[in-house]
Amino acid sequence: MSDVTALAVLPAPARPAFTLADLRGLVQLGIDAGVGIAGIAEQLHGTILAGRAPLGVPHEGGTRGLTGFVYGRVRGGIRLAGRGVDGLLKRLETEPPAASAASREAVLAAVNGLWGDHLAASGNPLAIAMSLRLAGRRLGLGREALAAAFPDAGTRAVVLVHGLCMNDLQWQRQGYHHGQLLAQALDCPVLAVHYNSGLHVSHNGAHLADLLERLARDWPRPGLRLSLVGHSMGGLVARSAIAHAERHHQAWRERLQALVCLGTPHQGALLERAGQLVDAALGASPYLAPFARLLGVRSAGINDLRWGHVRDEDWCGHGAGGPARDHRVPTPLPDGVPVYLVAATTVAEPRGLRHAVLGDGLVTVASAWGEHRDPALALAVPASRKRLVTQAGHWDLLSRAEVAEALCGWLA
Repeated sequence: MSDVTALAVLPAPARPAFTLADLRGLVQLGIDAGVGIAGIAEQLHGTILAGRAPLGVPHEGGTRGLTGFVYGRVRGGIRLAGRGVDGLLKRLETEPPAASAASREAVLAAVNGLWGDHLAASGNPLAIAMSLRLAGRRLGLGREALAAAFPDAGTRAVVLVHGLCMNDLQWQRQGYHHGQLLAQALDCPVLAVHYNSGLHVSHNGAHLADLLERLARDWPRPGLRLSLVGHSMGGLVARSAIAHAERHHQAWRERLQALVCLGTPHQGALLERAGQLVDAALGASPYLAPFARLLGVRSAGINDLRWGHVRDEDWCGHGAGGPARDHRVPTPLPDGVPVYLVAATTVAEPRGLRHAVLGDGLVTVASAWGEHRDPALALAVPASRKRLVTQAGHWDLLSRAEVAEALCGWLA
């Protein structure tokens, strides 16, 4: 499409704009990591002292005597140093710039995707608070703020929801920007969600539902109609937001016109399940179990991708690492709302083992299309509302012209 290649490119500063608040957050994260590594070392030391067999239950708890005293002093010293540095940086801290560099945003998004639940729980300033953005800037909610931002507002808007370890600026890829194209084709505002992708999908879904409720309530013109477009994890977050809105009878749900999911692991991601198997294999030996703890440190959001969790009930009661089996509560697609699914495969022809097992490199075609042998978990989407992009990886869905064409055709 010629219109796609002519899209304007969002300006990106040439160098990072990291702030003292960022540095303070990174120091806190480093301190937490240092304390955790000391605990891993102590567990391995205790296992060796106990003379455990090569296979079996690892040593639990700390060491005793002088050894335990030394490890305790190490952890205490790390925490004390961390408090001192944190206090100094807090006194020097200034407000971050309104428009941060794209490189800084990318780093923070990746850190949040990997450890975002820990950042939020520990009060780390690196934790991203969910917001709606327009052209990379936070959008103020409330009637006056929205009226100022959209003086010629119509009754339609599109909301983009990014994936794991990404941010709203990364909808632009290789000169393409689906949001800018949709804004031109539909003549309506296209907003983007910016969120901490390391939190549980269900938590982000609840936050998004509340944001959309405020947006619909305070929009300058009554009767706002919404369409949601989610890439990867973003599709799960969008589905979770819809389910939350239905449970809590939020008004924006009745104004939802369409949902489009690009490469979303509706039935989970095989790569995350493979990581779980590696953790289990290492955990079989008491001498390797401490390293399994180290490799197993990943966010709640990543764990949710194992089976495609959408609701609290999918993961509650199964421990920090999430369930080893698929315990999801069926979450059907919203009634009365057309749902469109886009999948990708790295091969030229949709056949063969590589196509079936690897899909786009992260998500299989079957998962992106919501296929499942259990009818209660399968997503019943007609073939006319599915699109397969060949010779494309997971992130190529953000930059392929055929995806842009499908979005315009479906949402127009």
